[in-house]
Amino acid sequence: MEQNKMASLNTQILRMSGVNPRKCMRCGKCSGTCPAYDEMEYHPHQFVHMVETGDIASLLQSESIYKCLSCFACVERCPRGVEPAKLIEAIRSLKTRPVGQNHITPDEIPALLDEDLPQQAIVSALRKYMK
Repeated sequence: MEQNKMASLNTQILRMSGVNPRKCMRCGKCSGTCPAYDEMEYHPHQFVHMVETGDIASLLQSESIYKCLSCFACVERCPRGVEPAKLIEAIRSLKTRPVGQNHITPDEIPALLDEDLPQQAIVSALRKYMK
């Protein structure tokens, strides 16, 4: 994608998320607490760094934006209050907003649920796919 479009997307991600990625000191505590760490190509601290450096194209192509559980464990663990999950949600929203880009519809979620699934997972799925 062209440079101006990437800069515009970066600005939009920062506005949507309300996150200041410059506060990140790349300690990795957010990634260390991420329950989806092993499933992700890019990890929470890498998302923050990539947004800070403007590497949005790689993030938009990554399946990692769908692997994030939106559990906000990374937000709780960050000593600087950077909130990587909010950046991931903003990127996912930009990717899924165009018609037909979403991986699942909200109506499909109940059929996929296990009776032992915690309610947090249901809320997380709705947060992830309703935007």
